[in-house]
Amino acid sequence: MTNYFSSDFKLGILGGGQLGKMLLYNTRKFDIYTCVLEASNDAPSKIACDEFHLGNLMDYDAVYNFGKQVDVLTIEIENVNVDALEALEKEGIKVYPAAKTLRTIQNKAKQKLFYIDNNLPTAPFTRFAYLSEIEDAINNGGLTLPFVWKAAQFGYDGNGVKMVRKIEDLQGLPTGECIAEQLIPFKNELAVIVARNSSGEIKTFPVVEMEFHPEANQVEYVICPARIDEAVAKKATEVALKVSEAFNHVGLLAVEMFQTEDDQILINEVAPRPHNSGHQTIEASYTSQFEQHIRAILNLPLGRTDSKVGGVMVNLVGAEGYTGNVIYENIEAIMKMDGVTPHVYGKKQTRPFRKMGHVTIVDEDLNEARKIAEEVKKKIKVISE
Repeated sequence: MTNYFSSDFKLGILGGGQLGKMLLYNTRKFDIYTCVLEASNDAPSKIACDEFHLGNLMDYDAVYNFGKQVDVLTIEIENVNVDALEALEKEGIKVYPAAKTLRTIQNKAKQKLFYIDNNLPTAPFTRFAYLSEIEDAINNGGLTLPFVWKAAQFGYDGNGVKMVRKIEDLQGLPTGECIAEQLIPFKNELAVIVARNSSGEIKTFPVVEMEFHPEANQVEYVICPARIDEAVAKKATEVALKVSEAFNHVGLLAVEMFQTEDDQILINEVAPRPHNSGHQTIEASYTSQFEQHIRAILNLPLGRTDSKVGGVMVNLVGAEGYTGNVIYENIEAIMKMDGVTPHVYGKKQTRPFRKMGHVTIVDEDLNEARKIAEEVKKKIKVISE
């Protein structure tokens, strides 16, 4: 067994955003030496790592040269240079998630084809090389409205996804590769986080329910456990485990799913890293998703995943109409409330809908926690000077 603790072992993290920062809370706890690669000097992770390297995550040389200096390499964002990761794997650097997994997940069309090939349930879709082909398909009856347009690459936080109800909705969208996904009437959006280490130990966190902001296409609330039948929760967990197995994934895999009107479970998309749908685990679970990711990629025993208490997470995003130096208005008011913990990510500049932090609300009564979450959302505002 490698000695990871208080030793010369180095863990590399590609990406220095808030997910990296929250991973680093745990490497600090275990005294694991960490190196972070990120393109911005203002990255939230900068204050918490042992070594901070400036570099573009999509640049082959930057990723390759960084990876050569560490023993295990992981990510906190999918948009990284996969060719460099493949070269590092060949040279014996441990990379989790594997380059092959990332190559599939980075492209939404490839990701959807992977589900079809592996007999995993997902909404019907059509793949297009160019946006202009969608218009032709609508005009010749090959595609019916409404549908969900998704850019094949580089979508994040609601960017790269649009509901198309009429042909005019296609105006102004990126012109490259995309998919048109059948609009599925669903009751709930659910997520399950699966953790697996390289010895094959597997654990799942409880199923969560996600409520989305109608315009921004971003998660507004995450509710744990999801308020669904046990049979549906069991089915969602089984689907998530099958996805993890198909990818042969090591680390965390967050699987986002739809619960249809007739209680079928369809995979929406996956993220092979800590995820927005697991932030409440910091306060509400025995083991946070961030600690679990570290345990999984270092092949340590996995921690207990059940919740100590019901938890609701509220995303703090930049208010509309504000751009500039951030101010968290009324943060003291929410800190007075019982069971409420704000997390401020450390981004100095706010802009509309930018993820700036989150707030966790814990309560023995989940419905009470959801009510308090609503109050928190109304009280705190992310504005600028």
